Amino acid sequence: MFENIDLSLVNWSRGQFALTALYHWLFVPLTLGLSFIIAMMETIYVRTGNEEWKRITKFWMTLFGVNFAIGVATGIILEFEFGTNWSNYSWFVGDIFGAPLAIEGIMAFFIESTFIAVMFFGWNKVSIKFHLASTWLVAIGANLSALWILVANAWMQLPVGMQFNPDNARNEMMNFWQVFLSPVAATKFIHTITSGFVLAAVFVIGISAWFVLKKRELFLARRSIIIAAIFGLLSSLVLIFTGDTSARQVARIQPMKFAAIEGMYTGQEKAGLVVIGVLGPGHGDTAHMKGKDFVFRIEIPRILSYMASGSFDGFVPGINDLLYGNAGRGIIPAQEKINRGRIARQTLADFKKAKDDGSTEEYEALKARFYDPEFKEDYFRYFGYGFLNDIRSLVPNVPLTFYSFHIMVGLGFYFVLFFILYLFSAYRNKLGNKKVLLRMAVITIPLAYIATMTGWVVAEVGRQPWTIQDLLPVMAATSHIDATSVQVTFWLFAALFTALLIAEIQIMLKQIRLGPKEGGK
Repeated sequence: MFENIDLSLVNWSRGQFALTALYHWLFVPLTLGLSFIIAMMETIYVRTGNEEWKRITKFWMTLFGVNFAIGVATGIILEFEFGTNWSNYSWFVGDIFGAPLAIEGIMAFFIESTFIAVMFFGWNKVSIKFHLASTWLVAIGANLSALWILVANAWMQLPVGMQFNPDNARNEMMNFWQVFLSPVAATKFIHTITSGFVLAAVFVIGISAWFVLKKRELFLARRSIIIAAIFGLLSSLVLIFTGDTSARQVARIQPMKFAAIEGMYTGQEKAGLVVIGVLGPGHGDTAHMKGKDFVFRIEIPRILSYMASGSFDGFVPGINDLLYGNAGRGIIPAQEKINRGRIARQTLADFKKAKDDGSTEEYEALKARFYDPEFKEDYFRYFGYGFLNDIRSLVPNVPLTFYSFHIMVGLGFYFVLFFILYLFSAYRNKLGNKKVLLRMAVITIPLAYIATMTGWVVAEVGRQPWTIQDLLPVMAATSHIDATSVQVTFWLFAALFTALLIAEIQIMLKQIRLGPKEGGK
């Protein structure tokens, strides 16, 4: 079934998209959170009239601007790749996936691009309240932009609100509100933007701590730490709550990902949640699925069962249950899903043939099957499995998913303690002589980036091999182009994005060393 698929093309296309997405996400989360921190600081300036708050606002605004500009450039390239490298995907679901991206461009990005000029260049040219409104609108616009992109991504995890049209072999949106208000979309949006808020808060605290170490801009540093710590603490609590909600959703709609993040090959009742663990031998062995026990682990008894089923005694399926089936638990073997998917694909092929041959009666009969609830439930829901030849391809990279998840969760709880500690210390004005604490704040900045990156690794690597869960695997979603062209652009993008990242870091460091301008000018 895969004679005509160039796996080299698939792998290079995946690599290029991952490269672009990861570089893009280096810039986005800081933008999401820092925009709101800036808006809060300017609000204090407007309410108090204290020119020091204007200096603080403009300093952080400068860092925001550098980051925002490069983030936009990488984001545009990312969207173009859907058309260049993933045209089959774009054809199959473009009617659905394109709508949120179009709204993002028309509404959210329009708000940002309109008011960001006022935010940067409108000081002393527009009224103080209009400038403040512009700053808030930039923050809202940046996060609305993330909303529509995350709605599109959530639909890939849980495709809803659509109907397959056999006449053009495309999925078409039937209910926009089901797509927009999907529980996965709501959770993913809040969880993702709050991760950006946490990162921005850590960034502000880390830079402010550097000023304290250098005994410079102490008013800016202390006030910035207090605001960022409050903002970060509230965001981190929401982040943990939505992370828990997201894990419960994954257990229901993506059980293979859920099994991978816990390194679970054999299903269990009363399953414990692994807090810290080192996977045993065989967990990366997709040839024989021999995942063994852990070399070391600390777990909370029964919590995983509760997350997955709502019962402390509930059963959590493992990777082998999902591959080979578990009749007692009502789990269909993966091979049976593949067989049903092939029936769905063959029905589509027969439908196209009847249409081309002008066999009206057969055409109508086959078309009716795609609108038959029983056929959709028993066969078409497994359409994507029909592209697969080997059930082992359904298993994501277990070690990468497992360790990424636990690094993300561990750092999430660390940030809660981090914000409490720095809020208390700054409020009591006890940071000045605590050099270890100040250095720790600076070191924590890269940890925040690691946390948000590992979150995306879990989300995207964990759902492999799917671009759209159960409907379209990665290998069937690529464009029919020469793999060499993707290789060339991969290395070009790698060089370009690395140069942009180096340039951004250099500019940011220069601006930080310079500090805020005197008089807020």
